[in-house]
Amino acid sequence: MLHLLRRHPISVAAFFRHSLVLTYALPPEILAPLMPEGLVLDTFRGYAFLAIALVETEHLRPSVLPAFLGRAFFLSGYRIFTRLGRGAQSKRGLKILCSDTDQEWMVRAGNLLTHYNYRLCRAALRDCGNEIHWTVRTEGSEADLEVVAHLAGAPGALPEGSSFATMAEARRFAGPLPYTFEYEEQTRSIIGILAERQTWDPQPVAVEVRRNTFLEREPFCRARPILANAFHVRDVPYRWQRGRRLT
Repeated sequence: MLHLLRRHPISVAAFFRHSLVLTYALPPEILAPLMPEGLVLDTFRGYAFLAIALVETEHLRPSVLPAFLGRAFFLSGYRIFTRLGRGAQSKRGLKILCSDTDQEWMVRAGNLLTHYNYRLCRAALRDCGNEIHWTVRTEGSEADLEVVAHLAGAPGALPEGSSFATMAEARRFAGPLPYTFEYEEQTRSIIGILAERQTWDPQPVAVEVRRNTFLEREPFCRARPILANAFHVRDVPYRWQRGRRLT
């Protein structure tokens, strides 16, 4: 019954010191084969969307424990914007493809209790006040990243060539969404993990993406991914409820 253990069985709390999310627009036919039964792509203006989140996390622990017992780690996560069901009233969420972390304990615990597909990486964050420089190195360069976010001055505009016409449109795909969805093969079910967050006000920022090898892989390399938005948030308490079966 290992699949029951991997349903995100406990409520978890954490503190996001920094979170940067890059959202890329791709043709739906590129991402559709990655969708499990029960989920559909969340499309807009003819595009589907892949988000890359870089998160500097502190005080991760079961939510019943005090913050000082929590642990710190880095996460880079790759997710697809999805819907559970069709139509305007369907639940919106993210389907995790894989996650990279700099802590071995997180790889072990994350893969025991979730379907987030954690792998070990080497990560560095240099916070210069006006800008933040992330560097991620992975085995075989499967998901190497080098990104600089410029935080100074007025909020950044949309990236050049963005698939969004306005910032309001872009915020719909800024992440995170209420749900993270997991597919449970043993029961052919969708498991939903509901997130709770406080004072969540992500700001658009200008970014330099100097290296991103994940998008050089199949199937993403079959199209030209378009950087559609980039949003940053800092110092946010965060909580995930226990996973529950939705279908």
